[in-house]
Amino acid sequence: MEMLINVPETVVADALRGMAAAHPELTVDVENRVIVRSDAPVAGKVALVSGGGSGHEPLHGGFVGPGMLSAACPGEVFTSPVPDQMVRAAAAVDSGAGVLFVVKNYTGDVLNFDMAAELAEDEGIQVAKVLVDDDVAVTDSLYTAGRRGTGATLFVEKIAGAAADEGRPLEQVEAIARRVNEASRSFGVALSACTTPAKGSPTFDLPAGELELGIGIHGEPGRERRPMMTSGEIAEAAVDAVLTDLNPRNPVLVLVNGMGATPLLELYGFNAEVQRVLGARGTAVARTLVGNYVTSLDMAGASVTLCEIDEELLGLWDAPVRTPGLRWGM
Repeated sequence: MEMLINVPETVVADALRGMAAAHPELTVDVENRVIVRSDAPVAGKVALVSGGGSGHEPLHGGFVGPGMLSAACPGEVFTSPVPDQMVRAAAAVDSGAGVLFVVKNYTGDVLNFDMAAELAEDEGIQVAKVLVDDDVAVTDSLYTAGRRGTGATLFVEKIAGAAADEGRPLEQVEAIARRVNEASRSFGVALSACTTPAKGSPTFDLPAGELELGIGIHGEPGRERRPMMTSGEIAEAAVDAVLTDLNPRNPVLVLVNGMGATPLLELYGFNAEVQRVLGARGTAVARTLVGNYVTSLDMAGASVTLCEIDEELLGLWDAPVRTPGLRWGM
């Protein structure tokens, strides 16, 4: 196993210690696994809390800061955080204006955030929840009842985070988050399997010269396996799968997301093909983001996420943000 780690048992704790050292603007509780923006709670502001298994960085801890999340709860690799983490995070950031939980649609995350919401409300914290389920590849998977939550999580956290920073009430922030999720669709492709530190070997078998269309961010099976395709052919398959389900009439936000091991040279080339296909399909593009944002450890591959937007959502997307993983306008 060739990994830049000490031992598998301390991978998450070691990463959190390193994150704390690199980002003093965050308060990182290594023992309790909670990452909080250091100025929290912000008076009168709705707080956004999200979380999930580690291994998808910068999601979610890398999106904590002004303009996005108030706090994040990292679980073990590919494992949901526990309700105690979520309640602790909610208590740390609640200003009295309420807390919005942003939850990717994976069974463990859903159950634990539901339990955490009940516990937090018992402590007098007003909680709303938004479920992200944007992946069009499959309806059910090894970890999910319904569609998986993937790249649209970034759009939800950024746009809802901007709405919260404007001082909008919890009901409005929740409604905007739901709008973004409903207007977003994703499709991913794996060129290689990922390797978890605990297993020390690939999580699934993907022979050389083949790829998996419709993969999940934990290495779940997709729609089909095919011989290796060109970047243009992959873009056509991914974009067509998304547009078949979304059918946007307005311009879209585009996220071309790397799965962890695909270099920017390839991602930008892939984005060129995605833009070509969108143009050929008559879909206008308002903004594009390219990079590794919702990853799967060392998996090679990419995903495409589109979000149909209007003037209000575009303004919130463009609003300033300052986090370890995403920043502009500040």
